[in-house]
Amino acid sequence: MSEFLARPDHVRDYLARRGLVRPADRVSVAELGGGVSNIVLRIEVGERRWVLKQSLGKLRVKDDWRSDRARIVREAQAIEALRAVLGPSHLPEIVYLDRENFLFIMTAAPLGSVVWKESLMEGGRSDPGIAREAGRLLAQMINGSRADPVFQPEFLDRTVFEQLRVDPYYLTTAERHPNLRPQFDELIAYARNITTALVHGDYSPKNMLVSGGKIFLIDFECVHWGDPAFDAAFLINHLLLKTFYRPRFASLYGEALKEFRDTLAKGLGDERPGEFERRTMRHLGGLMLARMDGKSPVEYIRDEDVKNRVRRVAEQILIERPDRLGEVVELVLRAISRP
Repeated sequence: MSEFLARPDHVRDYLARRGLVRPADRVSVAELGGGVSNIVLRIEVGERRWVLKQSLGKLRVKDDWRSDRARIVREAQAIEALRAVLGPSHLPEIVYLDRENFLFIMTAAPLGSVVWKESLMEGGRSDPGIAREAGRLLAQMINGSRADPVFQPEFLDRTVFEQLRVDPYYLTTAERHPNLRPQFDELIAYARNITTALVHGDYSPKNMLVSGGKIFLIDFECVHWGDPAFDAAFLINHLLLKTFYRPRFASLYGEALKEFRDTLAKGLGDERPGEFERRTMRHLGGLMLARMDGKSPVEYIRDEDVKNRVRRVAEQILIERPDRLGEVVELVLRAISRP
């Protein structure tokens, strides 16, 4: 039996065979950007708007990068479990799960939603209030998962996180920067040994669809029970990389960073803010360098001078070990202002 891979020209038949559409239904299917690890299709059936997501075993990158396709099942389980924690307006609803073919169908984001990454890249269209919302949602996910005993046993397996984050980001980058191996060993120990809350694993502006000031959060394929400081660092890293790429918007990105950090710290409440922020800064240095020299380099920074500025700041963070976000922001601002 040949492998089934979802394609726009045969998805209608697939939906009909599973009783999801009727012969008279008008069905429209289009391919969306699924990144490097998935096939993602938009499906419209009358007034219903769905998204089909199917995991790939070999990722579409230059390096040989593979991951367990069954991650799609855990992602669906995480979305369903988190709807009670974050609220149904912030997450899709799973319409259909096909374990055999490693795919699920979920409801689409509200009409008119804008990917936060796109707004940030354009600078002037980005609302710092969205950064507050990102901080609030992350704190709610951390606190809510800790309060519900179902999450830890359900998501304790970190195999996919190892395959999609620890190996391509930390292990690979350490191999390419052997002088920083001790620093990356520390980050790997954090990732493997700190287990205090649910971690999204890809808490990025590209996975936040914004409508009416609210975030619709997607892409939980790296979900696991681990160190939530990884998520905080992941988002901060994206904002700082955009500061390198669009230095003319540095003040806007700086405001977003502050809003995110302050809202998250307030939301965590009894979490020791100093320790959490220190771990966040440690992860940040590794993630920043990984997006230059790991298996998944950020696609929009292509200029070698900019890449080298990012590398220098990342190395400073890893070696000098700043404890506060403000210290890191100063390093970045100095780096982008040098001739």
